[in-house]
Amino acid sequence: MTSSYAVLSEGLEKNFGSGDHRVEALRGLDLAVPEGTIRALLGPNGAGKTTALRILTTLSRPDAGTATVAGHDVIREPAAVRRAIGVTGQDAAVDHDLSGRENLSLFAKLHRLRGAAGRDRADELLDTFGLTDAADRPVRTYSGGMRRRLDLAAGLISRPRVLFLDEPTTGLDPASRNQIWAAVRDLAAEGTTVLLTTQYLEEADQLADDVVLIDHGVAAHTGTPAELKARLGAYAEVVVADESALSAAAVILGPLTGSEPVIDHEARTVGAATTKAELTLPAVVRELDAAGVPILDAGLRRPTLDEAFLSLTGNTTGSRTGSRTAQKEPAA
Repeated sequence: MTSSYAVLSEGLEKNFGSGDHRVEALRGLDLAVPEGTIRALLGPNGAGKTTALRILTTLSRPDAGTATVAGHDVIREPAAVRRAIGVTGQDAAVDHDLSGRENLSLFAKLHRLRGAAGRDRADELLDTFGLTDAADRPVRTYSGGMRRRLDLAAGLISRPRVLFLDEPTTGLDPASRNQIWAAVRDLAAEGTTVLLTTQYLEEADQLADDVVLIDHGVAAHTGTPAELKARLGAYAEVVVADESALSAAAVILGPLTGSEPVIDHEARTVGAATTKAELTLPAVVRELDAAGVPILDAGLRRPTLDEAFLSLTGNTTGSRTGSRTAQKEPAA
């Protein structure tokens, strides 16, 4: 185990069921997360993200492979791993009948922080997450964003070396999401290693030092958000004047970009990634005009992480990613 890695796994495999109902959740997952960084596991539902976290947090045993967290083997030293980590799952683990302060005091006792030490740590976290004014209210009166922040605070009671977050902002409004993002950035700045799963490409783009694209239980691609987007070169997109012109625009855009166009009927757009450095926006517009395709707008820009995911995993439908972007379909 190299001490500079907070999380290290090799060849993790996990299967569920048997026979025709056998599901290969993980098929040899390799991870190497440096200390003090934020790593995002990005992928659609069923890609294996939550299964990986359950193994790394000692809640499940792998069928094959090895993993260490904070220098401890997850199979041979589960108690040591648990002492070193904090975990926030998809569902809030706080008690809705207790107040925010009572919840954190309870978690402090569970982590053997008793008396003044536990009270002080609870007060510190309530302040950090902007919950001091609501500290003595029952959690059932909290908004979804407040409950999520309290849940994250509970995971930090023991000052963990490694924090695992399973889809931390699912269902939150933009303001609450931004508060969670700010808290995660502060934790990393203080030296905590964060490993988070998300379906939201925007979240990975905003938070992560590195992203692992998980597809069908393996790490399909790894890199910084910028590196993953750079692999696509650029993204050409046009907005047509009428939905009936979408197919014609796709016929033009495909050969120009060298990739399969993606059509969004609702937005009346056709887009395609390109690695052709010589392609220019005027050239795109001229070709469309010569073919008589009526357009309202056109652009040539760097791709989003959404588009990088779809391209790098060979997936041309937006429905699998859980992205907030409109669902798209490949050109016919």
